[in-house]
Amino acid sequence: MYNRLKHDFRTPLNHIIGYCEMLLEESVDLPERRFATDLERIHSIGRRLVDVVNDLFDPAQTAAFISSPDRVDRDLRAPLGEVISFAERLGQEARAGGTEDFAADLDKILTAARQLLRLVEENFSGSTPELGGPGGEASPSATVFIRRPAAASSVSAKGKDSTGSEAFNGSILVVDDDIGNREMLARRLVRLGFDVGTAENGRLALEMLRQERRDLMLLDIQMPELNGYEVLEYLKADALLREIPVIVLSASDETGGIARAIELGAEDYLPKPFDPVLLQARISASLEKKRLRDREVSYLRQIQQEKQRSDDLLHIILPRDVAAELKGTNAVKPRRFENVAVLMSDIVDFTAYCDQHEPEEIHRHLQSLIEAFESIAGEHGLEKIKTIGDAFMATAGLLTAVADPALQGARCGLAMIERARALPPHWQIRVGLHVGPVIAGIVGHRKYQYDVWGDTVNTASRLEAAATPGAICVTAETWQRLAAHCEGSPQGQTDLKGKGGLELYRIDRLRHA
Repeated sequence: MYNRLKHDFRTPLNHIIGYCEMLLEESVDLPERRFATDLERIHSIGRRLVDVVNDLFDPAQTAAFISSPDRVDRDLRAPLGEVISFAERLGQEARAGGTEDFAADLDKILTAARQLLRLVEENFSGSTPELGGPGGEASPSATVFIRRPAAASSVSAKGKDSTGSEAFNGSILVVDDDIGNREMLARRLVRLGFDVGTAENGRLALEMLRQERRDLMLLDIQMPELNGYEVLEYLKADALLREIPVIVLSASDETGGIARAIELGAEDYLPKPFDPVLLQARISASLEKKRLRDREVSYLRQIQQEKQRSDDLLHIILPRDVAAELKGTNAVKPRRFENVAVLMSDIVDFTAYCDQHEPEEIHRHLQSLIEAFESIAGEHGLEKIKTIGDAFMATAGLLTAVADPALQGARCGLAMIERARALPPHWQIRVGLHVGPVIAGIVGHRKYQYDVWGDTVNTASRLEAAATPGAICVTAETWQRLAAHCEGSPQGQTDLKGKGGLELYRIDRLRHA
C-alpha cells in the first residue's frame, strides 16, 4: 500500500519538474524568457517537494507528519499553493501573448500540482477540496491532461543536446502507463535526436518490439497487464529481444525493487523524478555499450564468415577428409594405399588448338570441360587430385572405399570421353587407367597440394600417352579385371618409358547386361 501511494505522490511531482525543465529550455530563445524566473521557482519547489515526499513515506517520519498538521501545511500545502499560483498566472500571460503551446505545458504543471494537493488532502486530512480551472478534477490514481494521444505512437526529430552538440542517433521505446510521463519523456528524447516510440503497458511494448527492434527501452515498473518486472522476464527469455538494453525509471526507489530489476537484466535504474542530465548520461552510456556489443557481434559474424570461406576454399583445394585432418592437427600424415585406380586424361591436339584460338574461348571451353569431368568423377566415386594444363587426374579407392576401383575408373573414363565429344568444341581425349599401390600426402606450404606418387601413378601417365584417342588404355593385368564388364581389344605390345615392352589393351565401351 505504501509503495503504491508513494508512486502516486511522486508521479505528479515528476510532471511538475519535467515540464518545468522543458519550458525553461524552450524559453531561452523565445519571448517567454521573461517567465524564466518564475519557472525556476516552480522547479526549485518541485525539487524540495521530492525530499518532503521521501520523508513522508519514511516509516521513521510518517507518524510525525500525520500528527503535525502544521508540518503538512508548511511542507506540502503551502509549496503546492505557490506552484498552482505561479502556473495559473504564467498560463494566463502565455495565452495573452499568443503562445498556446507554452500555456498548454503550464496547464499540465497546474493539473499535476492540483492532483498532488488532492492526494495530500485525501491521505492527511480526510477532506477533498474543490478543484477547478484547466485540467478539471483529478483522481488519486491518474493525472488528467488537456489532450490524450493514442496509447502507442512514434515520433522522431533531429536536434541538439543540452550542451549544443549534435543530436544522438538511435531509437528508444518509452513504456509507462502514465500518459504525462510518456509525453514528457518522448518530447525530451526527440529534442536529443532520438527516434521515439511509446507504449502504455508491458504487453503493448513487447508487441511493438517484435514488430520493430529498438536500441533502448525506458521502462516503468508499476503498470497494468504486464508490469516492468514481467517485461524484463519476457525479454530475458526471448533470444531476439534479450540484448535490448533497459533503463528502469520508477517512482519507487526501494532497494529490493532496484536489485530485482538489475537481476532480471535491467542495464540501469533511475528514480522519478529524474535528473535530465543524469538520464541523458545513462542513455548515452547504455547505447554506447550496445553499440560495442553490436560491433563485437558483427566482428564475430565476420570472423565466422571468413572462417567459412576459408573452410570452403580448403575443401576446394583438398579432399574433405584431408582438410579435416589438416584443420584438426595442422598436418596431414602421408599414407600408403593399396588397390587404388589412377585415371589420367588429356585432350588430343590441345596445343595446336591453343595456337589457333583466342584465350577467352580456350578458357571458356576448358573450364566447361573440367567442370564436367569433376561432376562425372564425383558421380562415380572418384576423387579429383589435380589438373595440369589440359590433363585431368583422379583416383578411385583412395580416400573413399569403392567395391571395384578398376571398374569405377573405367566407367568414369568412358563417361568423360562421351562428355568431351558432346561439349563444344567436341574434343577427343585419351585416358590411361592403372591399378596398384600409391603414396598420398600434402606437398608445399604456401599453396597446399594433395598429391599421389609411386609406380602406379607413373604407369597411368604412360598409358594415357599411349592411348588411342577416344579410348581407355590399360595393361593386360588391368584388362583381366575388366574384361567381363567392358568391350575392348588388344593394342599390342608397346614400349613404355621406364617399363619396357608391355601388352596393352584398349577399352571402348561397357558391356550391357
